[in-house]
Amino acid sequence: MRHLGIARRAGALTAVTAAAVLSTAGPAAADVTVSPASVPQGSGQNLTFKVTNEGAAPITEVTLRIPADTPIAEVYPLSVDDWAPKIVWQKLSQPLTSIHNGTPVDEAPSAITWIAVGGTSIAPGGSADLTVAVGPLPTLSSVRFAVDAKLADGSAAPAMPPASLTLTPSDGTAATTHHGAAPTTGTDQALTPQEQAAFNEILEEQNGPSVMSIAGWVVAALALLGCGWVMFRNRHRAEEEPDAPSEPDENELDAEAGKEPVGAGTSKWAFKG
Repeated sequence: MRHLGIARRAGALTAVTAAAVLSTAGPAAADVTVSPASVPQGSGQNLTFKVTNEGAAPITEVTLRIPADTPIAEVYPLSVDDWAPKIVWQKLSQPLTSIHNGTPVDEAPSAITWIAVGGTSIAPGGSADLTVAVGPLPTLSSVRFAVDAKLADGSAAPAMPPASLTLTPSDGTAATTHHGAAPTTGTDQALTPQEQAAFNEILEEQNGPSVMSIAGWVVAALALLGCGWVMFRNRHRAEEEPDAPSEPDENELDAEAGKEPVGAGTSKWAFKG
């Protein structure tokens, strides 16, 4: 009986301790999954990260972190309504081969942050699909992407489990080129035309004119329009003003005075003998 009482007390203590640990940890405020869940190694893919808000406060910022030990040459956010992406770059100790043109790169994205704009947020119980184009994926069995979030008040949301992407061996059947690059085989699978077009569009946006240069052109255009409007207004005003009355000539003055008009070459003050 004594041993039974000790066992009961020990069991109760264990249950209380476990409950305390669980209540302290609490549930994750958000959950994230990646789709597709499995892709070939070395391929270029469009990955969709579905972030679900399981907390009580809206989420207004989401950051996707690329594993530091397995960097990926190209990671670009694709267009998502009401979310503004920002890329954080890192310097690579060893160059990687890009999937675009097959050229080596010494910088690669380390993280992508999406910031909600226009009053958008991930409301409690809601979710958002954030899409990125990545490639070439590493030759590993899997890669885990850490994801963290911020709430509407600026505080950090509780940690969420990473999104795990399964990588399968490539079948080696791809043998197309990227704008004249060497044929891709094995671990360098080609992008589909749709994926390649997405990569090209993002690269053009990254290398396009800066905001300051665009603003300069806008200011110059507005200045030209302003000058044109002033010239048009002045010309229009001049056309609307009535002509000043012309001074009457001498013949008209003489006729009004009842005098004979003086012919050309003579003077009305000529001496008459």
